[in-house]
Amino acid sequence: MTQPATDHTARLMDGAALARRIVDEAAATAAGITSRTGAAPCLATVLVGDDPASVTYVRMKRNRCARAGIESRHVALPAGVTTAELVDTVTGLSEDPSVHGILLQHPMGRHIDERAAFEAIAPGKDVDGVTTHAFAAMAFGLPGFVSCTPGGIMRLLDAHDVDLAGKHAVVVGRSAILGKPAGMLLLGRDATVTYCHSRTRDLAAHVREADVLVAAVGRPRFIGGDAIKPGAVVIDAGYNEGNVGDVDFDTARRRASLITPVPGGVGPMTIAVLLSQTVRAAAHQESLRR
Repeated sequence: MTQPATDHTARLMDGAALARRIVDEAAATAAGITSRTGAAPCLATVLVGDDPASVTYVRMKRNRCARAGIESRHVALPAGVTTAELVDTVTGLSEDPSVHGILLQHPMGRHIDERAAFEAIAPGKDVDGVTTHAFAAMAFGLPGFVSCTPGGIMRLLDAHDVDLAGKHAVVVGRSAILGKPAGMLLLGRDATVTYCHSRTRDLAAHVREADVLVAAVGRPRFIGGDAIKPGAVVIDAGYNEGNVGDVDFDTARRRASLITPVPGGVGPMTIAVLLSQTVRAAAHQESLRR
């Protein structure tokens, strides 16, 4: 484990720089696929309603797709769409050979059975890692597409030579697309994993034991710096109003050895992994047609 800097200021884990390298690699692979097949890798994005944050997020992803040589197909559905109609739309994209990856944007509305909609994504096109198939593959260490944010976290840890074997990793958060799969990926790398959440009793006591902390609870500055173990690696996967994460960055940086900034840490990695996995899906589907 990397030791704290002598001035007690953690080194920043620059997700933006690493994300650019990942996207550049994906773009080179995408160019090769386009040259061989005459068609670019295609990511279909499905958006239900017009939630401003979701609209902005989808637009950003489409812009990043263009830079990486990935075709972006946007499917906009009205807020009142039924679960059956949404499932039919996703099923159609799953069966469309010109579509290589599918992103179903969350949230979809309280009247929608989100799990049914996610499960309509074919495993080979689940480049966002949201299906039960993807989670099972992560849990068992089988080939597949990982949830993008946890996948980005693992790439950040690898890029900074963080040895996870035998280390105590504490994941604060239990969402199906972030906290739970992050813990599975860490466990697969021989870390000892503790899951915590907003209702964990004496959360600070658990955090103090963490060699590696993943904060993904969705509450601004929920974890104070005084709870960080000296020399710990801190991954802040939260993004809250005011551009702040789930960890109190200023105080945590004085104790950690490595820490992700917010913004510029985990966020760029999420999109980079999405694009990388879309290109990988396209390459795999191309190989099946040869």
